[in-house]
Amino acid sequence: MRAVIQRVSEAAVAIGGHTISRIGPGLLVLLGVEEIDDASDVDWLAGKIARMRIFGDAEGKMNLSVVETGGGVLVVSQFTLHASTKKGNRPSFIRAGAPAHSEPLYEAFCAAMEQETGHPVMRGVFGGDMRVSLVNDGPVTIVIDSRARE
Repeated sequence: MRAVIQRVSEAAVAIGGHTISRIGPGLLVLLGVEEIDDASDVDWLAGKIARMRIFGDAEGKMNLSVVETGGGVLVVSQFTLHASTKKGNRPSFIRAGAPAHSEPLYEAFCAAMEQETGHPVMRGVFGGDMRVSLVNDGPVTIVIDSRARE
């Protein structure tokens, strides 16, 4: 499971010109599920992201987590995070999980983030043609892969 985490001052998802999800300060999480991912990846990644200290404290140092700041979380599925660009100029998505495998893990991840943060998690639409807008705060962007946890 791979995630691109962006600290944002705001983020939103729109479909067909209508905003379906919006947060203020917090985290935008772009989530890619791989065929080999399972519930252990969900739990590890949700815990890691919820506790990641990337928000400023009173002195401006990155010492606080999204849980400690009470920030929002917006999770958007993004199978393209598992693109392979080794051959040619057209990415291969062979490592990305099929929808039947990925969607339940995406939903489980969102539920795990809700448990970790104690707040509802805003979502995109799995497999939807979305327009994601954000104002990256910092900018702070971090990539985490559950395969690289050890």
